[in-house]
Amino acid sequence: MKFTVVGFWGGFPQANSATSGYLVQDNDYNLLIDCGSAVLSKVQQYVNVTDLDAVILSHYHHDHVADVGPLQYARMINTMLGKGKEELPIYGHVSDQTGFDSLTKLPFTKGYAYNPEQELNLGPFSIRFMKTQHPVLCYAMRITNGEKTIVYTADSSYLLEFVDFAKDADLLICECNLYSGKDGSISGHMTSTEAGKIAKGAGVKKLLLTHLPHYGDHKDLVTQASAEYNGPVELAKEGWNF
Repeated sequence: MKFTVVGFWGGFPQANSATSGYLVQDNDYNLLIDCGSAVLSKVQQYVNVTDLDAVILSHYHHDHVADVGPLQYARMINTMLGKGKEELPIYGHVSDQTGFDSLTKLPFTKGYAYNPEQELNLGPFSIRFMKTQHPVLCYAMRITNGEKTIVYTADSSYLLEFVDFAKDADLLICECNLYSGKDGSISGHMTSTEAGKIAKGAGVKKLLLTHLPHYGDHKDLVTQASAEYNGPVELAKEGWNF
């Protein structure tokens, strides 16, 4: 299993970068997790748009889905040029019907509903879900190929349930939109200290901080998380891989 950060900013992308987007690959299967602003441009550094096998979305906020439309155009244009594949499946939840309906642009992409109460199998990956605490319905994901396990919190304020959900993961990709001492309960985001607590309680092998804020010194996020968790802590950046 190979994991690559495509985009990592919260809200909007800084110049020449992207918001949430992560590429997971195994056995020639390419899964894109979230498709935020500028993700389509950046993901092409790692995989051809026509070689994506599936996309899965945590929720429908713009910084996680803004490039779904451009991705649909890319598949359409490549098909017209004779480079297309079969329709691209895009998986999302159906609690936001408008958001879910936008995933289908036949015959190029089609929206498929995942059941958060059931495990989803995509290629070599098995995916479990956990409802997060966010202003809109959002799901964290636990993804395994049977050998390695990564957990992606998506967007959420702190929940104790993350400790069990992330138990013994090889990599915890934890949103960290706030510095220590802030209150993310209303905005639906976590602090560096809370990310460290989850990593420590879950006994994960590595913590990656993502969905980063647009202010302050990001190195402080690592220092604050490391005060709780004594394992390796790193900041998400474009091209970071595991």
